[in-house]
Amino acid sequence: MTPSAPCASDPARSRGRLHGDAAGGQRGPRDAFQRDRDRIVHSIPFRRLRHKTQVFIAPDGDHFRVRLTHSLEVAQIGRTLARALGLNEDLTEALCLAHDIGHPPFGHSGEDALEEAMAEAGGFDHNAHTLRLLTRLEAPYPRHRGLNLSWETLEGLAKHNGPVAAPGWALAEIDGEWPLDLGRWPSLEAQIASIADDIAYDNHDVDDGLRAGLFTLDDLMAVPLVARGWQAVRARYPDLGEARLAPELVRDQIGLMVNDVLDETRRRLAETNVRTAEDVRAAGRPLAGFSQGMAAEERSLKRFLYERMYDAPPVRAVKVEAQRVVANLARAYRAEPGLLPPGWRHEGADEVETLRAIGDFIAGMTDRYAIARHRELVGPVELPEAF
Repeated sequence: MTPSAPCASDPARSRGRLHGDAAGGQRGPRDAFQRDRDRIVHSIPFRRLRHKTQVFIAPDGDHFRVRLTHSLEVAQIGRTLARALGLNEDLTEALCLAHDIGHPPFGHSGEDALEEAMAEAGGFDHNAHTLRLLTRLEAPYPRHRGLNLSWETLEGLAKHNGPVAAPGWALAEIDGEWPLDLGRWPSLEAQIASIADDIAYDNHDVDDGLRAGLFTLDDLMAVPLVARGWQAVRARYPDLGEARLAPELVRDQIGLMVNDVLDETRRRLAETNVRTAEDVRAAGRPLAGFSQGMAAEERSLKRFLYERMYDAPPVRAVKVEAQRVVANLARAYRAEPGLLPPGWRHEGADEVETLRAIGDFIAGMTDRYAIARHRELVGPVELPEAF
């Protein structure tokens, strides 16, 4: 669908790509943002997301979400929001699909362990690593490294959570090669991708938490937003049991949040009177987001999820073991860099370069690959096969 809002990103006015495309290639009838989305979908890092943790370690069961399914759900919500607001759906979808590509194995637990292991080399940040993967590490094209994505896609991935005042080493390197205007807010498509991420994991983590038995529907009634939604669902279907109605509750909450974002974003756009995509960047504030009331209710839901799910004792125990796996792998490769596969070894590299290569290699691992390498190089791993 052609964008209708004047502040939508226009692929015909893209700032282009760092590397010119080779003549003679058959690329089909696609614009710049459609090609970015397709390059992401066809990439190796995107395929690896199917075996990377969202909340539960990947072997934990077929019905729990992993990074791939989460990214697809974010893209669905993002497209819905973009279409309703007249924004560019293809750019929004590309940003949603790629936003988690830089996550290491075992989710945020693995990231914390990798950040510590790489402290002497500037640390690790999954968002910056997304850019590093897409501009440096992946090399599917014959004339340059990276996927050669458009400026707008890279900008949106770098700042979908807002301006970056103090970029770490990985993002600073990329920005130094091709400045991404890190001090300003990104496009509305990037802002929509960010809020779609919040909507997706808030509600789908409720679904996964119930499925895992970490809390019950009665427990969730402590969250006012959920309690009101549950009352409405029960009123519509008074004769159905809780198990049949829990998915309806999740759907209703997603719809409620989506509608709130649409109303609030339209209000902010009218208030600031933006006319172009550049006006969005110059606004000095986010223009897409929850209303004040919904933002407060969403924070209450997040507090519940942190207490009863993300920091629950069964999840915490698995996190500790996952962090041990990542930390041990980093120590093993640092003690003997020759253990790295040939393509990851850098002859004559200094300590920082070597440590960053180790970080790049570990960050690309899926959960199961990290477990296998740990068993091979270090020893047993005590992770549950089912939650």
